[in-house]
Amino acid sequence: MDTENAQYWRERLNNCRESLRENAFEAFVAEDRVQARNIVLEEIFPKAKTKSASWGDSMTLHATGILNALLTNPGLSIVKTFEVGVPRPEIIERRRQALLVDFFITGTNAITESGQLVNLDMVGNRVAAIAFGPRTVVILAGRNKIVSDVASAMSRIRNYAAPINSIRHEFETPCAATSRCADCKSPQRLCNTWMITERSVPKDRIKVVLINEELGL
Repeated sequence: MDTENAQYWRERLNNCRESLRENAFEAFVAEDRVQARNIVLEEIFPKAKTKSASWGDSMTLHATGILNALLTNPGLSIVKTFEVGVPRPEIIERRRQALLVDFFITGTNAITESGQLVNLDMVGNRVAAIAFGPRTVVILAGRNKIVSDVASAMSRIRNYAAPINSIRHEFETPCAATSRCADCKSPQRLCNTWMITERSVPKDRIKVVLINEELGL
């Protein structure tokens, strides 16, 4: 018999999936990161007829193992937007090139119960790719990313995701020291470009895989 917690999350995830579908996203629910990996690599990826791929920074992506599978695919041209030892100007140029790949995969900062994606970027390459460019965009999201509305999403990002990311990257920002947003003007400020994605255009271009685990920030 399901526990109350399992039933609770199954209902929330299924309801969020239906809201996303009503907003023209193709949406899936995975019971765990392993099933999420299988959905992407066995169902979404083959249908995309992908020749080139790239990604946006995402702890959830790394947790699923999908990125490693893409990087070791011999028939795939990968635009590596993160690579140790590569000069910053070259990384920025690669991120520009990543806007024209066939397949872009990343995470999201939050998803509302009414089926909106809410994201906040430092450079803007991730939100740019979600909005336009790559033919297929895949969004991976743990159940902890689901929030009630846009205001809750923005509060979560400012006062939870952004401070922890600042700490993770060892940035010297006020939020890294206090764990609260100070609307700073730091050169290392993460919070520069907001994007709310109400609908997927064209229909099903953006595919969202909701995962019944606590993943990412």
